Amino acid sequence: MKRTAVINVVGLTESLLGASTPYLNAFLKRGNLSHIAPVIPAVTCTAQSTYVTGRMPGDHGAVANGWYNREMAEVQFWKQSNHLVEGPKIWDELRQAAPGFTCAKLFWWYNMYSTADWSITPRPMYPADGRKVFDIYTHPMPLRHEIKKDLGEFPFPTFWGPAAGIKSPQGGPDAASRWIANSAKWIEDKHRPTLSLVYLPHLDYNLQRLGPKHPDIQADLRAIDEIVGDLIRHFDQRGVKTMVLSEYGITSVDTPVHLNRVLREKGWITIKDELGLELLDCGASRAFAVADHQVAHVYLNDPSIESAVRALIEKQPGVARVLGAAEKATMGIDHARSGDLVVLAKENAWFTYYYWLDDARAPDFARCVDIHRKPGYDPVELFLDPTLSVPKLKIAWRLLKKKLGFRMLMDLIPLDATLVKGSHGIIPASRGDYPVLIADGGLTSTSEPIAPTEVYQMIKRSVLG
Repeated sequence: MKRTAVINVVGLTESLLGASTPYLNAFLKRGNLSHIAPVIPAVTCTAQSTYVTGRMPGDHGAVANGWYNREMAEVQFWKQSNHLVEGPKIWDELRQAAPGFTCAKLFWWYNMYSTADWSITPRPMYPADGRKVFDIYTHPMPLRHEIKKDLGEFPFPTFWGPAAGIKSPQGGPDAASRWIANSAKWIEDKHRPTLSLVYLPHLDYNLQRLGPKHPDIQADLRAIDEIVGDLIRHFDQRGVKTMVLSEYGITSVDTPVHLNRVLREKGWITIKDELGLELLDCGASRAFAVADHQVAHVYLNDPSIESAVRALIEKQPGVARVLGAAEKATMGIDHARSGDLVVLAKENAWFTYYYWLDDARAPDFARCVDIHRKPGYDPVELFLDPTLSVPKLKIAWRLLKKKLGFRMLMDLIPLDATLVKGSHGIIPASRGDYPVLIADGGLTSTSEPIAPTEVYQMIKRSVLG
């Protein structure tokens, strides 16, 4: 066996390599770069599940970062149980092939209750009094206390939300990725896993917030390059082979598409009034969309309107293509969890989950960072509402109320989807915007993009030699 570390630099593409990435450039000179043909949808949970199973979403079932649970009649996003990913995982197969094999899974998704030997994943605590206490979940369980004693608390607010990717009282712009990289070094020094899977999300934030062409992205590239370079040196000194890969490339967008508003205007969506605000009632709706970046799953509780729904969606500005049953099979996304229709955006567009027609009637969670309650992905959570005066004072006041035990709502997120300048999920027009795999020698480079399922085989070959 050859001990191997796979560093997942989220959002890294060949087009981003340059003067701001000297360590990655030097690493590339040691090996080679392959473009990865993006899986559809090119989002975190789907891409990672494809990489660790060697299967397409139609087989492993992670058809997005979240989907509609038809039995529960609920949209469920960012669930963490590894049991949701169907089929054996790469660490299971390698453990059978190589006695003594071990695996550390550090912030890769679906990290709870996997069969990896060591796992760390973000996981808040939710006491019965309504509080949300930031924390991590680990396996084995005692690892949680041990690593926090040495590294300090994980800087959770910098992992997602308005404080992610910027300097804030919660930490520096790269605080979350730096903590994760330090956890990988900590695990390596204490446990020497055969395979380390390391997730570094730093580029993801401002590539979505500002867009890939914004000049400030160079600072983000320098920051992640330094973190990756330090991590590669750490592994080099211990004889660990390194691979760097990404899940998707982020391209510039300027057109948010509100599919649920279109469906609502046709009378196909049912809205429930709760305390004067509007909630999407998925189980009672004839058709609704679960949006995830540039891909949306449209679920039909009334199959008789499929043709009408498809025709309406195909006419919407920003929509590139609608996949029915045959097209879903061709794209490898024909799983029971998938929408009856799957909608792909044009490269400059992305899909919101918005379903209300009047912002005054938007649900209270719409203005909060609330990744589990929203029936779709919301990148606007990366922004503080620009209409707020003295937002820092408002945040401090809400935090004080929370500390004193009062009920409060951290309603600081805007409802302006045009703020978002970068997105992903489809196959970009340029290969320079494809995800990449940079191998530390020993693996053959190809002129054509490799299939996303091939990443599984390349990691396996790296370990087995």
